[in-house]
Amino acid sequence: RRVVDSALEVQRAMGGPGLLESVYEDALAEELTSRRLTVRRQLPGPIVYKGRQLELALRLDLLVEELAIVECKAVAKLSDVSANQTLTYLRCSDRRLGLIINFGQRPLRQGIRRVVKGLDE
Repeated sequence: RRVVDSALEVQRAMGGPGLLESVYEDALAEELTSRRLTVRRQLPGPIVYKGRQLELALRLDLLVEELAIVECKAVAKLSDVSANQTLTYLRCSDRRLGLIINFGQRPLRQGIRRVVKGLDE
């Protein structure tokens, strides 16, 4: 709930859609931190293929309270690719909850998608 409220505040303060994902990610990290939540940005995550760790790692936009992965988007409409990507991030990082927040959508509430590992598999 606190992540969603923070995202709504970011979109309101930034004047709505129209900026790059990285700007919204930065502002959301600031807002979450101001609400005393622990946030790590652009966190690398390993990818293992047949027992060997690959050089190119995942990059999680935000990890909140070591529990929830938050992926920031700024597109006209979310695609299924975003949900699949977030689900893969959850599997690889051994976490259960992800949020995709599409700052390009208005109203923002329609651009928020919850992804839970094990729920839709």
